[in-house]
Amino acid sequence: MHAALSDVIFDLFQNSIEAGGMNIGVSFWETADEIHFSVTDDGCGMDFEGLKRAEDPFGSDGLKHPGRRVGLGIPFLRQTAEQTGGRVDIGSVPGKGTRIEAVFPADHLDLPPRGSLVLLWLQCLTFAGNCQLNIHRMCQKSGSRVDEYRIDKAEVSEALGGLEDINALGLLREYLESLEEPFNK
Repeated sequence: MHAALSDVIFDLFQNSIEAGGMNIGVSFWETADEIHFSVTDDGCGMDFEGLKRAEDPFGSDGLKHPGRRVGLGIPFLRQTAEQTGGRVDIGSVPGKGTRIEAVFPADHLDLPPRGSLVLLWLQCLTFAGNCQLNIHRMCQKSGSRVDEYRIDKAEVSEALGGLEDINALGLLREYLESLEEPFNK
């Protein structure tokens, strides 16, 4: 089981990379009543049988992780959603990509903590690979006020002169913290 929702999202992001996704979108939004997140990619996608295997904790094909006989990410996500009164929707088209969306009641006792979105975004933005990543964060906690931001990996990388240098990573973390600050008030 994942310790935090941010861990689940990173697992799904890694799945998108491993599926050959070159354009990946990660969204995280909150309302007073619900927490939503989605991961969308243009990777290899799955047919009906592939979706069934992804839902089966003992259905790993052994290709992605040779020698491993289990794949627990999506089954644990579905279990967590169902235990909290939430839901998981998965749509996938072979050759076109996959979209996974999860919705949880925000006040359920068994909902895992959100985790650090700053560290999640930092991990995703600096993950090895040449994908284009777009992040969307939104929060509407009370009334009609909506706080949100978007991050485009290519724009951030260009502004910082790359994402490999330790100084650039420090600046990136400060930037991400400043974006998250209004959500933590």
